[in-house]
Amino acid sequence: MNAFQRVLTTPVFRMLSANIGLMGCINASVYPYQSLIGIDRLGLSHNQFALVMVLQSAAGVTASLYAGIVSDQRANRRLVALVTAIVGLLGSALMVAFPTPLVFVLAVGLLLPAAGSLFGQTFALNRLASFAYPHQREAIQSIVRSAMSIAFLIMLGFWTIAFAKGASVMSLFVTSSLASLALVVIIARHWPKDGTTSWQDRPSGLRLSQALRQLARPTVSLRLLCMGAVASSGILYMAITSLVFEETAGRGPSDVALYFGAVAGWEVPFMLLLSRYLGHIQRAKLIVIGTVLYLTHLLLLPVLAGSPWVWVLPLAAGMGGSAMLILPISYYQDLMSTQPGTAAALMSLQKLVGDGFAAAAFAIGAALGSYGTVSIIGAGIAMLGAIGLWALDTLRPFPVALSPSS
Repeated sequence: MNAFQRVLTTPVFRMLSANIGLMGCINASVYPYQSLIGIDRLGLSHNQFALVMVLQSAAGVTASLYAGIVSDQRANRRLVALVTAIVGLLGSALMVAFPTPLVFVLAVGLLLPAAGSLFGQTFALNRLASFAYPHQREAIQSIVRSAMSIAFLIMLGFWTIAFAKGASVMSLFVTSSLASLALVVIIARHWPKDGTTSWQDRPSGLRLSQALRQLARPTVSLRLLCMGAVASSGILYMAITSLVFEETAGRGPSDVALYFGAVAGWEVPFMLLLSRYLGHIQRAKLIVIGTVLYLTHLLLLPVLAGSPWVWVLPLAAGMGGSAMLILPISYYQDLMSTQPGTAAALMSLQKLVGDGFAAAAFAIGAALGSYGTVSIIGAGIAMLGAIGLWALDTLRPFPVALSPSS
């Protein structure tokens, strides 16, 4: 039985794929349009919306770390996942019932980012459930993760058609609420009950302070820094693409949407293809290869924006981006294999580090020159991160597990 058949025929993997897909629907319904809703529809100032973005980052990281550490500490993953899903439902439902600026700050700045910690909890359970299939573990994870990209694309297509037919942008929270409600129901009915699974899930016994100290160890923190540098290239891509197309003659918002869609569209098949090679090639090497491919698109975008050749770049972005989206999940899980919940929460910390690197590259590049300069500085940061990660894994391989006594 191949990995795809395994996912389709195993209840826990089907449930996890459904969860990830529904999270993709929620993300596609809210985050691409949040600035439009907050600023244009609800009247927030740019400074107020910036505060919402800061709250999002803080809430997402805090909730992911707390949920991951607590679920490892007590092995109560079902309860933590259910509470998290309910928080997301509350956030979306409040925006449907009371679409005011204050509720927007509460829902989009705090509740929905906190509910996003379910992503890490889902892959923590995936890690535990896939121990029975060690040769397919990486492939199973890749297939489950691809459900988010597929659902994201489908939902973006749905809203493109809906808006063309006159749908209100505020109705985005209706689909977000429906997807959140489906998440709550699926988790309540199908998430395995704690202590009844066929795999072992032993409580870590670590206090919050002990778990946080483990994250500060050089074995973890240096690799997190390198991964954040690599991830910053994807954050820069999201930041400069619309700006590059806007200042290019003959380009407009429709080109931006088409470019984003093409990149996301290519990521899905390459995620599935990548699953065949995971386990045969060192992950750090694959990350270096993926980074090089992704940086090709980042560096050439400002150069080719006005040329038909720009539409070749999403192919390189999809190939490289698939590695950058899939590989960190299993990498962190192996780095902290005795704490799958905390390991999954490292994805949120990685984004925080990546945001910092991307902001620095954008500020310095924009001050020194153009968006092309921004992409050059960002590419240098990402390449240094990828090389640093490869060097760490080659010169100082990390142990299979990090225990409290290690």
